[in-house]
Amino acid sequence: MAILYAFLGMFCWGLAPLFGKLGLYNVHPLTALCLRTMIAATLVLGWLIGSRGFQQMLQIPPLFWIFIGIEAILATLLGDLAYFAALKKGNINEVSLVMACAPLVTMLFSFLFFSEIVTGQQLIGAAFITIGLIFISLS
Repeated sequence: MAILYAFLGMFCWGLAPLFGKLGLYNVHPLTALCLRTMIAATLVLGWLIGSRGFQQMLQIPPLFWIFIGIEAILATLLGDLAYFAALKKGNINEVSLVMACAPLVTMLFSFLFFSEIVTGQQLIGAAFITIGLIFISLS
């Protein structure tokens, strides 16, 4: 089931930049990010309330709020703002390929900070991603 979800996520993330590029045509990236975040937050909050999961939010320890807050600042605020700015000014194919390299950063830091095991297959995949980045930067 996890693979099915992963493929669904891949498909959604593959289509999203097309609509993002269209939506950014005459809009500042910060405005677009704010609008997208408000829409997503409204939908997620409605889903949370509808599934009666709101009570669980009150049980989350403060330290986890801090971790999720930092994740929100890095991913949703800074990362997505940089992504929208790049999407507005750049080639959608190049921007998507560079953004798809985020797992390399995750893999490196999970190894350094959490001592996560990096397999040979993962290293080979990372090498292919890096080679791909080199190829698109040469054009």
